[in-house]
Amino acid sequence: MTSDRPSVAAFRPADDRIEGASALLEELGAEPLADPMLEPRPTGATPREDADYAVFTSKTGVELAAENGFETAARLCAIGGATAESLADHGYSVAVVPDTYSSTGLVERLAPEVAGARVEVARSDHGSATLLDGLEEAGAYVHETVLYELVRPAGAGASAAAAARGELDGALFSSSLTVENFLAAADDRGVRAAAVAGLEAAVVGVIGEPTRATAEREGVSVDVVPDEADFAALARAVVDRL
Repeated sequence: MTSDRPSVAAFRPADDRIEGASALLEELGAEPLADPMLEPRPTGATPREDADYAVFTSKTGVELAAENGFETAARLCAIGGATAESLADHGYSVAVVPDTYSSTGLVERLAPEVAGARVEVARSDHGSATLLDGLEEAGAYVHETVLYELVRPAGAGASAAAAARGELDGALFSSSLTVENFLAAADDRGVRAAAVAGLEAAVVGVIGEPTRATAEREGVSVDVVPDEADFAALARAVVDRL
């Protein structure tokens, strides 16, 4: 470790999520390195309101739908507790939250009941095909609305530079795109090989098997995948390992 308090990088969007991530890491005894790797850019689209089920996969998607006046009688489905909480905060009634916070978990939860139903999936432009394909295989009529694009913020990459210098003790990758954007930022700085080597000496945690697969495909070894697909669980698992 580089100090008495291990340096742990978080890549959440630059809003209350990165603030919450930093506060949590401090509570856990780590030194947070806040380096947002995802910036949502709204498309202006609104989810279809005539579906039988409407699926939200993120807090950002809920906020944008609410801002655009989304109203529906559909059964609302949330992948994850944070998304469900955001729906409730905006006055929506949440009908379905899968036990496993993932596309696969939601497909397994909905598969027995969606044959012949219209399912609206409202999310970013980087959503997994697993959700759409799984619901279609279950017999649903699926429509996707892209509410926002996810881009790498200008100036991102302080964590990659720290890893390249051997000054990063832990990293919290919450999606495949955070891994890809971290490496792209390292490329921009000309330190990709050194950054990957720095991660090898750190504790790398990821949410979910798809993120693990992306990291390992790119040469990043993964040390921690928490049972619960939740950022707080990820942070605790990585700090515990440190």
